[in-house]
Amino acid sequence: MEQTSLRTNLQYGIYKIIDPFVKVLIKIGLTPNAITTIGFMLNVGVAVIFIVGAEEGNRGDLRYVGWAGGAILFAGLFDMLDGQVARLGNMKSTFGALYDSVVDRYSELIMFLGICYYLVAHHYFLSSLIAFIALIGSMMVSYVRARAEGLGVDSKGGLMQRPERVVTLGLFAILCGVTSLYIGGDYKLYIPGIKFHVFETMSIFTYPILALAILTNLTAFRRLMDAKKALEQKETTNTKID
Repeated sequence: MEQTSLRTNLQYGIYKIIDPFVKVLIKIGLTPNAITTIGFMLNVGVAVIFIVGAEEGNRGDLRYVGWAGGAILFAGLFDMLDGQVARLGNMKSTFGALYDSVVDRYSELIMFLGICYYLVAHHYFLSSLIAFIALIGSMMVSYVRARAEGLGVDSKGGLMQRPERVVTLGLFAILCGVTSLYIGGDYKLYIPGIKFHVFETMSIFTYPILALAILTNLTAFRRLMDAKKALEQKETTNTKID
């Protein structure tokens, strides 16, 4: 409950900041679906930055990771803008909600495509596998909720919902790029007696991806269990009524 309250209060705080900009978007005639589409295109841009970094950069050049992080956060802003434009502009629609959900999934898939491409190109093979597992978890978090709602129950709990995923990836990607300017992109930390390094500059980005891989799948499982409980209660109630 505290987690939900904190998340809600944070959202309301952000809404107060962006609402003046939302009103401007409404005045110039941008619809929620148009804003959703812009957000999608920005996420395509995120993938492009990672792919360019994979093709033109080298393993120690993490500037592209930092720039991609900034783009992730900017694109994520549009996830909030479209909903607020729909609410404040009285432009809510059932199809708009569906369009937003579908495009958000495409946006996240394309973003992770860029991340995995970058990691594979620079030989972070284990990290690329972990990123793919994080992608699986991210998709399942959304799928379990959608499937549960299709069966008539709510299942919205857990950590690492889409806003948390976007902020985590964006912030740590920026931190990774900025840190590389000071300690170098090839920095490695070894512990005496251990032949392989336990930390490198890129770990600033890849360790949070590992956390995402764990927490998103745990969130999907928690939602599944919450849905199971809600469905059992619903069936029990229906049986009593019958």
